Amino acid sequence: MSAAISPARIGFRPEYLDFRRGIRVGNLEDHERITRILKLALEARYGQAFLTERWGRGVYWRWIGWLPRANRQAKPLSNQVSFGCAKFFISMDTEERLFQCGMQVERGYIHPPAGGGAWRLQPDWDWMRLLSGLKRGGETESQLRRLLKEGFLIHAGSWEAQPQVYSAADFPGVRALKKVLEAAPKRQWAGLQVYYAMREEEVRGAAGVDLVESMLAAFEETRPLMNLVMQVRLEPRAAV
Repeated sequence: MSAAISPARIGFRPEYLDFRRGIRVGNLEDHERITRILKLALEARYGQAFLTERWGRGVYWRWIGWLPRANRQAKPLSNQVSFGCAKFFISMDTEERLFQCGMQVERGYIHPPAGGGAWRLQPDWDWMRLLSGLKRGGETESQLRRLLKEGFLIHAGSWEAQPQVYSAADFPGVRALKKVLEAAPKRQWAGLQVYYAMREEEVRGAAGVDLVESMLAAFEETRPLMNLVMQVRLEPRAAV
C-alpha cells in the first residue's frame, strides 16, 4: 500500500476548487491533484485499496468518488461495476456555488431506459442494505441524526429531477426519508448523499492542506454510516 503524501508536500490549492467550472484535476502534478492526494490518504488511513470514480471530462470535473475495492469484490452479482457500492465523494455544485464532501449510496434504474440495462438496480447493491436499515430507533437513524446535528446535509431522491435536501431543522425522520427514496422515479437514477457543504468564501479563506484535512475529516465522520450499508467494513489502522 502506497504511503500518503506528507502534509509538507501537498500542493493542492484553494483555487483548484472552481465554483464556476468544477474541481481542477488536469495539468497538475501528482502532489497537487486531489484525486491522488485523497486516494493515497484513504489507503494509508484504512489499510485498504480504493478505486477512484469521476463525473466530468477535461481539466475540471464536477464529482469524484472513492470506494473500497474489497466491498466491490465482495458482491456476488455486481463485482465488475461500482454503481452498487457506497463511496466517499467530493462534488462542486456550480449552481448553488457549494463544495460538498461526504458519502453517497446510489440506486440504479429499476426500469432502465433503452440501452440502460447495465445500470439496473441489483439485489446485492448497498442501496438494499440502506433501505432495510431506515427504521425508527435503528443505528442508521442514529448516525443520520448525529451527522445532521454536526452540520451535514442529506440529499435524497432522483438526481435527474429536483431532489429533497434536509438539514437538522427540517429532517422528517427515517420513515419519511425511506418513502422519498422509494418514490424516486423508476426510470431515473437516484441516491442518497450525506455531505458537508462549504461556501466559496470558506474555501478561499483556507489553506490547501487545511482543505484536504477537512475533506478527510468529513469522510471519517460519515464512515460509520457507510459501514452500516457496506459488506466490508472500513476501520482506521492502529497508529504505529
